[in-house]
Amino acid sequence: MTTQVSEQAMLIDGEWVAASDGGCFDSINPATGEVWARIPAATAEDVNRAVDAADEAFTNGPWSRMTPTERGRCLRRLGDLLAEKSEELGRIEAIDTGKLFKETRWQAKYIAEFFHFYAGAADKIHGETLPIDKPDMFVFTKREPLGVIAAVVPWNSQLFLAAVKIGPALAAGNTIVLKASEHASVAMLAFGKLIAEAGIPDGVVNIVTGFGDPCGKYLTTHPKVARISFTGGPVSAKHIIHNSAENFAEVSLELGGKSPFICFEDADLDSAINGAVSGIFAASGQSCVAGSRLYLHDSIADAFLARMKTIAEQVQIGDPLADETEVGPLCTTAQVEHCQREVNFAIEQGATLITGGKSPKGMMGQFFEPTILDCPSQDLRVVDTELFGPVVAAIRFKTEAEVLALANDTKHGLAAGIFTRDGARAMRMSHAIKAGIVWVNTYRAISPIAEFGGMKHSGYGRESGFQAVYDYTRPKTVWINTSSEPLGSQFVAR
Repeated sequence: MTTQVSEQAMLIDGEWVAASDGGCFDSINPATGEVWARIPAATAEDVNRAVDAADEAFTNGPWSRMTPTERGRCLRRLGDLLAEKSEELGRIEAIDTGKLFKETRWQAKYIAEFFHFYAGAADKIHGETLPIDKPDMFVFTKREPLGVIAAVVPWNSQLFLAAVKIGPALAAGNTIVLKASEHASVAMLAFGKLIAEAGIPDGVVNIVTGFGDPCGKYLTTHPKVARISFTGGPVSAKHIIHNSAENFAEVSLELGGKSPFICFEDADLDSAINGAVSGIFAASGQSCVAGSRLYLHDSIADAFLARMKTIAEQVQIGDPLADETEVGPLCTTAQVEHCQREVNFAIEQGATLITGGKSPKGMMGQFFEPTILDCPSQDLRVVDTELFGPVVAAIRFKTEAEVLALANDTKHGLAAGIFTRDGARAMRMSHAIKAGIVWVNTYRAISPIAEFGGMKHSGYGRESGFQAVYDYTRPKTVWINTSSEPLGSQFVAR
């Protein structure tokens, strides 16, 4: 742990700058509750400068003149640097967010693969020729970049969420203004130091820090922004959609989840229990795909919960930098208070507290115990409220039809997990569940090759995968008259 306060700066047009009015705010180490970094609070003037820099780099700068292959080389170098610096970046992210160091350093290293993937995609973007129904016409389409992209990322998994926005956007030839989360900005700024080293010209990637208003609001309403890629909560997303009416920017949203984790009577219990534990307690439950709704077949529920309780009570809670720690702190005090309030209310509504349910005694920082609630019905508020903490609501079921109805009875639709040995059932369920990602006999697996996103209140649009590159382009249709004859008049001379 460190108590030294570091002074941070924003990346605008290749320069590291303070806020134009000198404003700043503190970043808290959630494991100790102490201030460890001071972050610039961007003004509207700062955001305008960042967007202007990105627009200039897109329109007139060297980025617009580089070939797709050259852009791809920059992205590959950025991925290489990310892998080389994964230990350092992982440590910073662990201190800033409370996520486990052993997870953040692995994630930083793996995210390099996303930049390598998009490096390879940069010169694979193409249009097509059309068999047009007009004589003497050669018609083709081409894909062109949109322009300036406003990317807004939350504090959790920020390097991953930045990669799935920056990677395809730059591969397609766009430029970026990225707003880091006000809750934990330091890892994003540390990542920004790799941009120039990778050979990416000034102004192509800009990183601003600050609050939703004015920083986020001015960025997402800016007239030069062509697309907004947002990851966060539904309340902020509604503001994003409203803001985009000011500039008609395209919008993609990756929002929260309350993912069903379904275990049938024929599931491999060891595998399912391990998946359920990691699905909710990994990252202290601070994951949009956390398996926080646990549906257990009635015949296995008691044994399953007993084993899960034993594991939860043996989990090592503590310093996220320590290798032995399995659950770290929550990022903000508001999350701790939210978890406590919802657990208490669930008990009032009839849930049985199997284990956890409070902050551990005698510990500094923003910790909350791994918590299991046995819920008598789907009607409890905790079942469809995203807590963003290590709290799981368990519900029993008897039939496939019943659990399918329960799983889909939610406003969310990001992810789902199914554990069964019955292949036909797995196919039926994965088809019928209303979620953008379905894992069968595994959980939380990701890849740069696979698309990621939700439906319903979990958002729209997709990130990762090759299609994401095309989402950062627009098609242009070109008509060429190949006839040597003069073009006839459409008007009759009078």
